[in-house]
Amino acid sequence: MKKIEWIRETLSVWPSPEYLKQRETAGWRMVAVEWEREVQSEAPPSKELGPGEEIPYGTRVANDCLHLEENPTEMQVLNHLAEMVVQDHSYNHMAQLLNERAFRTRDGKPWTALAVFKLTPRLIEVAPRILSGAEWENRKRQLSRVAWNS
Repeated sequence: MKKIEWIRETLSVWPSPEYLKQRETAGWRMVAVEWEREVQSEAPPSKELGPGEEIPYGTRVANDCLHLEENPTEMQVLNHLAEMVVQDHSYNHMAQLLNERAFRTRDGKPWTALAVFKLTPRLIEVAPRILSGAEWENRKRQLSRVAWNS
């Protein structure tokens, strides 16, 4: 069975005709040309993940493998956690409630108080987005244990 082999070479100058002929003689066939250029951007460049860095909880790699997109299941967990923080639940109780709702960690394990605690920095990071949505406005009216000042 034949398989396709791919290589990608970084170019600093245009390839010479001799180089292209050499590749062709070796059995290679050109299938794409990739271009890039620098442009001015108003937004700061998105943070690239380095080796060993974890994808932030609540996101996943998009189909194009170029950026991150929202992970709906993980965002549900973060929404539930935001709600439980507002209700002043303990970490143990938060983990218990997530497990009762059949949510699992990224590793597929049941939630523990420590795992919930480790999500706290990420929850703080995404809380402004979670707490400002129309869905949250409707949900906070349903929370019975909290007296809202807003």
